[in-house]
Order: sequence, then structure tokens, then C-alpha cells
Amino acid sequence: MATDPILGGKHYQIIHNVVVSEKLFDMIENENKLAFIVHRRANKRVIKNAVEFLYDVKVERVNTLILCDGRKKAYVRLSDKDDAGDLAAKLGMF
Repeated sequence: MATDPILGGKHYQIIHNVVVSEKLFDMIENENKLAFIVHRRANKRVIKNAVEFLYDVKVERVNTLILCDGRKKAYVRLSDKDDAGDLAAKLGMF
């Protein structure tokens, strides 16, 4: 399995879990986006590579933010070829 030079860990250590909320369901349907809680030291490039490797999708863009409790959330926009709804169903969100 490929490792990342920044964190020195494997791809599955970067993505902690998927975020589930009502706002996210609207983003899945309208904007083709998903949200993940990720490793605090992971940058956008690392997150993009991890999502593409783990879920076999093409990532178009990654936006990150630090939550009040210190965790990092990443909004991942998938390419038009990949459907966020299909990936959400695969992850057990529906």
C-alpha cells in the first residue's frame, strides 16, 4: 500500500470518517460533494490522493477547515464522471 511522505502513514490513516448531516445531503445532491473528518496534519493534496486511492473516484477540489474542537473537516468535490450519491450509498450514508 502506498504511503504518504508528509504524514508517513497509509492512505486509510488520513481519512478518519465521513460526516453525515442534513446540509451534507443537500451538498451531495446539488454540488456533488462529500465531507470527511481527516488527519489534522493532512494537506489538500494528501487528502485528494487518499480519497482517490481509497474510493476509486476522481477528486476535482478539496476545501478544508478546522472545527472548534480541533478536528479537521474536508469538503471533497468529485468530478462529473463520479456521483457523490453513489459513493455515499457505498459508505452506508443512505
